[in-house]
Amino acid sequence: MAEIAPFRGILYDTAHVRGDDVLAPPYDVIDAAMRRALSQKSDRNCVGLILPEGEGDDKYTAAAHTMAAWLKDGTLRRDPVPAFYRYHQQFSVAELGAAVVTRRGFIAQVKLHDFADGVILRHEKTLSGPKADRLKLMTATEAHLSQIFALYADPAGVIDDALAAVDCEVPVLDATTDDGTRHLLWRVTDPAAIARVTGEMAQKSLYIADGHHRYETMLALRDRFGGPAAFGTMFLANMDDPGLVVLPTHRLVFGLASFSADALLADMAAWFSCEPLERTDDAAFVLAELAKAGAVRPSLAAIFPDGRGVLCSLRADFDAAAAGLDVHPAVARLDVTLLHSLILERSLGITPKAQEAQAHLSYFKDTGDALARIAAGKGQVCFVMNATPVDQVTAVADAGQVMPQKSTFFYPKIASGIVFRSLAS
Repeated sequence: MAEIAPFRGILYDTAHVRGDDVLAPPYDVIDAAMRRALSQKSDRNCVGLILPEGEGDDKYTAAAHTMAAWLKDGTLRRDPVPAFYRYHQQFSVAELGAAVVTRRGFIAQVKLHDFADGVILRHEKTLSGPKADRLKLMTATEAHLSQIFALYADPAGVIDDALAAVDCEVPVLDATTDDGTRHLLWRVTDPAAIARVTGEMAQKSLYIADGHHRYETMLALRDRFGGPAAFGTMFLANMDDPGLVVLPTHRLVFGLASFSADALLADMAAWFSCEPLERTDDAAFVLAELAKAGAVRPSLAAIFPDGRGVLCSLRADFDAAAAGLDVHPAVARLDVTLLHSLILERSLGITPKAQEAQAHLSYFKDTGDALARIAAGKGQVCFVMNATPVDQVTAVADAGQVMPQKSTFFYPKIASGIVFRSLAS
């Protein structure tokens, strides 16, 4: 099963830089304005590594030169001994009220496996473009610059207990990112703790929560170079941790030439039982009603620009085969599958290829933002979704199936700049 090991991480030297100034979100959520803002915080912000500037492939060479320069001047330092890196994220989120939540896990190097091996499992589709970009960056820098986020099952919390001794020590990194998340990092070098964690993990499978593109890129790097590239860098979290938060991702449909709300609702009536929503301007109300319905059957809400809203629950007599839904049973009754396969593709004519290209389709993680946009007429219909439970994610992965894009949103994201891993030796 999973083979993990400590490694000599490359960390920012906080005697030279402030952690708040050098961390960044994952590269794929950084737009041009955010990149400028991060660079203005510090010329040592990790955005210079994970999203380098330059023409064509020159930007990858620039990232390699930047990393070498920062190692030379002491901005970055490589640890002298291998370690696991205990990583906490403390955060709050509106959907959970004002309480501060702590997600616990650790960063390790993990032996890479093809998905067919059944050791490391996926649940999402990937696209070719992001993988080509990340492969060039990893090759040029000879480093893993960010972590895959993966889950393991440990209901008794044995692994967390083995790592917890460092929690009372002063962290080697204590930084807060712009989203308000506090990031705490400790080194775990105790041989007994490392041995215990390594032994426990050897009995487990890993489920990719976030970072499918980067994982497949690491596989390509492994196949090209071998050696240290046979291991990837992962943040590993217990799927039974109460601090593991999954949020929904909503869909906004726009720009369809022949859209009709009445025709859409008529089509949906073949698969869903729909009833009016009393309010569509209150995110908390919509989410609460949707959660109640989703506890009984797969459900979603459809909101229209004129203020109409309907709460739609899968009909009790729904039969996937009769509906022409030719998918594996593990995904046949997922709300995201029903939305993408039946409603988006069949009713609205947004093909799978168009969905991947986000043609006529936008994704929103903030419910209030999504409702405000549809109310302002910036879309033709907004589909408000429930979060996908972790047990559904693992069931899909165990069955060797994949969900539509953006089916899960594990909050918060793993920060970039926490720790890097050299592939040079």
